[in-house]
Amino acid sequence: MRFYVSKSTLAILIILLLQCSVSSGSGTRELIQYFSNKAVPFADAGGLDEIIAAMGERDLVLLGEASHGTSEFYEWRAEITKRLITEKDFSFVAVEGDWASIYRLNEYVKGRPGAPSSARRVLRRFDRWPEWMWGNTEIEKLAEWMREYNSTLPDDQKVGFYGMDVYGQWEAMDDLLEFTSKNMQRHHRQISRSMECFAGYDRDEWVYARAVVGRGHPSCEGDLEKVTEIFREMSGLIEGDELEDFRRAKQNAYVVKNAEDFFRLAITDNTASWNSRATHMWETVKRLLRWYGEDSKGIVWAHNTHVGDADATVMRYQNMVNIGKLSREELGKDRVFINGFGTYTGRVNAGSSWGSSMHRMQVPEGIEGSYEYIFGQVGHEQFYLLFDQEDRSHPALSEFIGHRAIGVVYNPRHEAGNYVPTIMPERYDSFIFIRETSPLRPVR
Repeated sequence: MRFYVSKSTLAILIILLLQCSVSSGSGTRELIQYFSNKAVPFADAGGLDEIIAAMGERDLVLLGEASHGTSEFYEWRAEITKRLITEKDFSFVAVEGDWASIYRLNEYVKGRPGAPSSARRVLRRFDRWPEWMWGNTEIEKLAEWMREYNSTLPDDQKVGFYGMDVYGQWEAMDDLLEFTSKNMQRHHRQISRSMECFAGYDRDEWVYARAVVGRGHPSCEGDLEKVTEIFREMSGLIEGDELEDFRRAKQNAYVVKNAEDFFRLAITDNTASWNSRATHMWETVKRLLRWYGEDSKGIVWAHNTHVGDADATVMRYQNMVNIGKLSREELGKDRVFINGFGTYTGRVNAGSSWGSSMHRMQVPEGIEGSYEYIFGQVGHEQFYLLFDQEDRSHPALSEFIGHRAIGVVYNPRHEAGNYVPTIMPERYDSFIFIRETSPLRPVR
C-alpha cells in the first residue's frame, strides 16, 4: 500500500494533517467518552452477530486492515468470512493479491483436479514480495476450512478465492500463453506477439515504463488492448466445462493490459496510476459478481486505504478513487458494507524499503488526538463500532481526524506521516478495534 501526495494539494494536506494531529484535550476526552458508551466488546465470532446481520443484507462486503502484516486483522476477517459464507450465502472472496498465484489457491479450495495436496504447498510457492502478505498460516487455516466446506457442494456452488490486484503480470502472462497455446491456437500467435511487446524489456516493468515515458519508445497499450478484445469477442461463445478456464485466461489478459497502464502512468502521475490500479481491482470484483450470477454476493479483503470510502478522506482532494468509493457509487450505499480495522499498539510484519527483508517491527502507541489514541483509551481490549446516522451527524465526527495506515514498507520513527485524515463514520459502516496486535506467521 502506498499513499501518494501531489504537489497541487500539498498545502491543503499539511493544514489538514496539522488539524488532525493536534486536537484539543477537551475534544479528545469528549470522543473517548462518546466511543466508550458506543463500543461493543466481543470475545469470539459469536459476539459479532450485529455486524454479521448488517453485512448479510448487502451484496458486497469490504473488509479492511490497517496493515498487511497483522495477524488479528487476518484472523477476524477469516471469522467474519466464514460466517458470511455459511449463514449469508456469500459466493466468493477477492483479495488484494495477484490473480495468477492466488488462482492456484482457488483451485485448491474448490478441490479441482490437479490442485496441490495442501494449502501450505500452494502458499509456499508465493515468491513475489511481500511473500508474507498471503503466504501465512492465517490464510492457510482459512483455505483448509474453505476446502472442507466446498467438499460437499456441487462445482457450480463452490465458494471461490481470487486475487484482484494488478501486480503479478509476468505469471499472468505465462498462464495466459499456456492456455492459448492449448485452447486458442487460431489466436495464439497474435496474442504471443502482443505480449512480447510488453515482456521484451527483460520482463522488467520499470525498464519498459522508463523506455516509453523517458525515451519515447512506442507503448504496448494498443497491442494489449487487442488481446482483451479477442477475449471479449469470444466471451459469448464459450460455455460448459471450458468456461471457468476461459474466464481465468481472460482475467490474466486484463492483468497484463492493466499492469502496462499502471506502471507507465506511475512514472509521471502517481494519482493516475493509483486510480488505474484501484479501477482494475474494482472491475475485477464486478467481473466476479457477474460470473457468479444474478444473486451472487462477494467479500473483498484489502487495506483500509482501498476499501474505506476515499471521499471520506483527503484522497478526495486529489481526485483519487478506491474500491470503497467506486462500489458505493456504482452499486449504491445500500448494497455495500465497509468494515475497517485498527490497533493502538503491537508488532507488525513489514519491510524497511520496497523489496527488503521482512522485519517484525514495533507499532508505536497511537498519536494523541488520533482515532487510534482515542480508541486505545476505551476500556476494552477489542470492540466494534456500528456507525449510524447519529454518528454521521455528530459535529466532532464530521471533521477530519488522523487514522493510521501501515503499508508493506513501514518506518515507525516517521509515525506522524502514517496517518490519513479521515471522517470515520462516512468512511466505514463499522470498525473493529484491537488494542494490541501481533505479526502474521509466515508458512515454513
